[in-house]
Amino acid sequence: MEFIKSQSQTRTRTQSRNRVYNGMPARELGSEGWHKPWSGGNGGNCLEAMKLADGRIAVRQSTDPDGPALIYTPDEMNAFIQGAKAGVADFLLS
Repeated sequence: MEFIKSQSQTRTRTQSRNRVYNGMPARELGSEGWHKPWSGGNGGNCLEAMKLADGRIAVRQSTDPDGPALIYTPDEMNAFIQGAKAGVADFLLS
């Protein structure tokens, strides 16, 4: 019985270490799979995005790849992109 309890505790610790959450260090998501969909002529200062295995999207600042990752659901990202295309976020540029 002790072995089963110990195995369960180990599994719980591993799951909590591998948990993906908003604001987690982006480095914990790995270095592969990040893309710069919004890069331009800004000297490399841009956002990087990664699609996670569960369908959510992680976003990080390219100049701080070890900084926090913001985690969005597909619906949240879709709403943001559609709103930006419609001009709803234009106030951010002025």
